Amino acid sequence: MDTKQSIVEEIVLKLAGQVAEGQKVEVLETRLLGSGRRMLLRITIDRSGGVTLEDCERFSRSLSALLDADDSLPGPYNLEVSSPGLDRPLTALKDFERHKGKLVRIITKDRIDNQNFFLGRVIGVTADIIRLSISGEERDIPFENILRARLEIEIK
Repeated sequence: MDTKQSIVEEIVLKLAGQVAEGQKVEVLETRLLGSGRRMLLRITIDRSGGVTLEDCERFSRSLSALLDADDSLPGPYNLEVSSPGLDRPLTALKDFERHKGKLVRIITKDRIDNQNFFLGRVIGVTADIIRLSISGEERDIPFENILRARLEIEIK
């Protein structure tokens, strides 16, 4: 990512944070994709109990007004605001803490016991370790070794 794009993303994150605070939602992710006329600004928001379509619309209108007034984006853009969905990504320790007891899929950067894919239930979170229950056995995954993690959809 070039320096100009990272500066724009920092500004967007700051403005999105202001909107989130006022609307009592959390910004999970901001991504600036493409360039020129095809630029897409994708924002994912959430709150305890989930977000509604109306929450996404309200957030989009508020952030769009701030972005237009700030004039930080280099050219036209499409703004997409959404909830993280049922199979939401887990990107911070607090995400794992919030979803204790849930089934997660984790892919690690480096192999642990000759594997880098884990499917298990979150049973504990410490300062730097995610503890999973996998087929009745406990497995510790160092947080810094996680490449990607997301909730698994469970049908009961």
